[in-house]
Amino acid sequence: MKGGKPDGLTGLTIEQLGEGYQRGDFSPTDVVCAYLARIEQTDGVIGAFLSVLGEHALGEASALERGGYDGRPLWGVPVAVKDNICTRGLPTTAASRILEGYRPPYDATVVERLRDAGAIIVGKTNLDEFAMGSSTENSAFGPTGNPWNPACAPGGSSGGSAAAVAGEMAAIALGSDTGGSIRQPASFCGVVGLKGTYGRVSRYGLIAFASSLDQIGPFARSVRDCAIAMQAIGGHDPRDATTIPGGAPDLLSSIEEGFAGLRVGCPAALGDWEMDACVRDAARRAFDGMEADGATVEEVVLPDPEVSIACYYVLANAEASSNLARYDGVKYGLRVEGRDLAGMYENTRGEGFGDEVKRRVLLGTYVLSAGYYDAYYAKAQRVKAMMCERYERLFEDLDLIALPTSPTPAFRLGERVDDPIAMYLSDIFTTAANIAGLPAISVPAALSPDGLPLGMQLVAAAGREDLLMRGARAMERIFRFRETHPRPGGDAS
Repeated sequence: MKGGKPDGLTGLTIEQLGEGYQRGDFSPTDVVCAYLARIEQTDGVIGAFLSVLGEHALGEASALERGGYDGRPLWGVPVAVKDNICTRGLPTTAASRILEGYRPPYDATVVERLRDAGAIIVGKTNLDEFAMGSSTENSAFGPTGNPWNPACAPGGSSGGSAAAVAGEMAAIALGSDTGGSIRQPASFCGVVGLKGTYGRVSRYGLIAFASSLDQIGPFARSVRDCAIAMQAIGGHDPRDATTIPGGAPDLLSSIEEGFAGLRVGCPAALGDWEMDACVRDAARRAFDGMEADGATVEEVVLPDPEVSIACYYVLANAEASSNLARYDGVKYGLRVEGRDLAGMYENTRGEGFGDEVKRRVLLGTYVLSAGYYDAYYAKAQRVKAMMCERYERLFEDLDLIALPTSPTPAFRLGERVDDPIAMYLSDIFTTAANIAGLPAISVPAALSPDGLPLGMQLVAAAGREDLLMRGARAMERIFRFRETHPRPGGDAS
């Protein structure tokens, strides 16, 4: 390192890191050491990581230094990865006892692409077991706290990744979003969280929850960082037949153009939807800011969020029931012997799965069972088709839709664990984008009266991540969240 240890390495953006590397201000080893120190300082209280890969990260940093700076977009950028994404030879548990000790023999495509882009993986982050939850309290290895207030939830299911980025324990992180599991924790933790169009990012190597809804996406502390990460991991993958043909879209060339000329829809029923007053106020300030920046903002009738969330919990649980049938003690993971084969299945799944996973598998099996399939699953599929058609019509006249990410700021840990309906409703504004396969992003907007972050969400038509990032960057400039609010958890290292 030249010129002594610089301050604030963990607060630098991806572009600032790249510029510092080019100038020789610091090295990847300096940056990794700063992040590991930050994790050591902070994560004992927060619990964002299930495994910290210090030795591995330092080895990757040294390898990069030997080759010299080469301009790759994530060269020397410390990244955290949600623990339901496979990393070759490294722990991947999905926060479940049934996969405790599992080390995949291959990397997920997104992990390969991170490495190809020069990123350094510093650890695997906590989540609700198999990504089923909205608070990261369903992890078999304990909850994660919110860096803004460790007594509050970071959201879920990607709460560990959101907390790691908010707490400056990683520059960016990957999460997965099945019904809002990137955007809701991004809102709770005051960071940017993006899910692309269904098929924009390969799911190869993602431990499946609900395959028709699951998407991998990035967390970052700025919209530009989020765009850079998305460009690195997006694009067609021959190992995932659901990926969109072609490479990742260019998300940076128009990102600074603002709202001028864009048509933005806001929910006509905003006043009728249940949400905290501070959330409603933030939404109205966002709509006013968009108009002031040149957007045409108009009220539109969106699909009813209560219908959306009911449809989501039928479809997602049905797919979870099918996907999790593979965890039976035979091929990999936990195996608990029984009196016979059926007893082994029962003991393995009974001891290996947590309560929320069991609840969803039972509900999913019920809606797929003979006599109830048409009443629930087939009906939910018809509702999904209607919602997709409705959004297609809306985007004939709109470029973006804006709405709150969550109806409340972060709630206290333990507050909703005995009330699954209340927990499920924290995703009420995010599930529609998953059902319709649309790209959506949460951008930090304000703090609640209790000092907790609030996020605003933008949704775009399928394939229009360029417009989404342009609007998100403009909204970031309107709210100036990072400039006006102190970082959580103390000074950066």
